[in-house]
Amino acid sequence: MCKHFHLSLQACSNAATDVVFLIDGSKSVRPENFELVKKWINQIVDKLDVSETKAHVGLVQYSSSVKQEFPLGRYNNKKDLKDAVKKMAYMERGTMTGQALRYLTDSSFAPAGGARPGVAKVGIVFTDGRSQDYIGDSAKKAKEQGFRMYAVGVGNAVEDELREIASQPTGEHYFYTADFKAMTAIAKKLQINICQEEDPCECDSVVKFQKKVEEALQALTKKLEGVSKRIAALENKIV
Repeated sequence: MCKHFHLSLQACSNAATDVVFLIDGSKSVRPENFELVKKWINQIVDKLDVSETKAHVGLVQYSSSVKQEFPLGRYNNKKDLKDAVKKMAYMERGTMTGQALRYLTDSSFAPAGGARPGVAKVGIVFTDGRSQDYIGDSAKKAKEQGFRMYAVGVGNAVEDELREIASQPTGEHYFYTADFKAMTAIAKKLQINICQEEDPCECDSVVKFQKKVEEALQALTKKLEGVSKRIAALENKIV
């Protein structure tokens, strides 16, 4: 099957993807802004093809500790998923982003956490401030394991930490705004490279090339068979 990555949040027609949101629920976010964050999550969910066989979504909230709101695969339709997001209760307290990233790699994207083998993994991290613990090792591990990481920061979020979390190229995986009300614009700009679509022209070219190679191999095989027969005949004459 010929595929290429389609850089958009359009509903994916044929992509199986595991997406986990890692959401900062620290005290600095504030209750009214936390409601905006939940709306932002659901804006992104609206663009995914949530189903049993395609997009699975998990949600993790963190502050001074980490709380799994729901694992990958629990909800296989948008309505139930969005309702669960709306019910997420605000934790408050601190900002332990490093601890949350470790949870993402060790638990959320583990088979025991609902992650599917051989399926693309996308992590979307939202924060509004500097982490109170070290994020370097955890951010590096997530990317080394092949997870596509997006970092979204609002307000007092430290941009160097966001860049450290984001996958390469950073410009496509890192977003920042000073205002929570601008998160709708971020949702529209956020491009997740998860929608794999077939390119008919590309596929036709590959199929034609493969057919020519097969024909050439068949012709070569016949010639080799003929040569082998002639060699065998000569050996019989010599004997």
